[in-house]
Amino acid sequence: MAAAAAPRSSGKEALPAALGSASEPLRLFDGTTRLYICYFCPFAQRAWITRNFKGLQDKIELVGIDLQDKPAWYKEKVYEQGTVPSLEHNGKIMGESLDLIKYIDSHFEGPALLPEDPEKRQFADEFIAYANAFTKALYSPLISKADLSAETVAALDKIEAALSKFGDGPFFLGQFSLEHGRMCVHPHHVLVQVLSGLTNLTFRARISC
Repeated sequence: MAAAAAPRSSGKEALPAALGSASEPLRLFDGTTRLYICYFCPFAQRAWITRNFKGLQDKIELVGIDLQDKPAWYKEKVYEQGTVPSLEHNGKIMGESLDLIKYIDSHFEGPALLPEDPEKRQFADEFIAYANAFTKALYSPLISKADLSAETVAALDKIEAALSKFGDGPFFLGQFSLEHGRMCVHPHHVLVQVLSGLTNLTFRARISC
C-alpha cells in the first residue's frame, strides 16, 4: 500500500508524505534529529508545535507515520510502544508528548516556552501536569455520546479560571503569548470542536496515537 499523502502545509515547510507499511526503514542514529509524528494526532501536534515555535524546522526533521498503515519497522526499530510522537536525538529515542515538549525546550535553542517569573512558571507546570486529565474529560462526552458530565464541566471551569489568573497582558500567563501549557491542550480543543460540529458522528474511544 502506498504511503498516505501529506496534508498541505499552512506555512512554508513542505511536509513529507507519511510513511506506511511499504516504506523502507530509515537509517537510525546517523546524526539526524527526527520527530516522528502523525499529522492528525493531537498528541503529536504538541511536540510539532513546540518544534515550530522554537524555530527548529532546520534542526529537527519531521517524519510522518501513517497510523492506519503503520510500518512494522517503526515499532521494531524506532519506538517499541509504537505510538507517536517520538524523538530521535543524540543516539536515543524518547516518547510521550508532554515529556518531549520539556525535552525540546531544554535541549534546543530558540525562545523559551516557560516564563521566567517563578509564580507563573510554577502555575504553568501545574497546568501542564493537568493537561492529560483535561483532555480525557474533554473527549468523554464524544466517546459516550452523552451530555456534558460533571467531570467535563469541572475541567472546563478549571481552564477558564486558569485563563483569567494573570491579568497583566492579553495572553495566558499575561505577556507570554505561546507557552508550554497552551500547547498541551490546544490541539485537543481544536479536534473536539471539529468532531462536535459534525453531524451523524460515530466516534469510537480509541485514540491510539
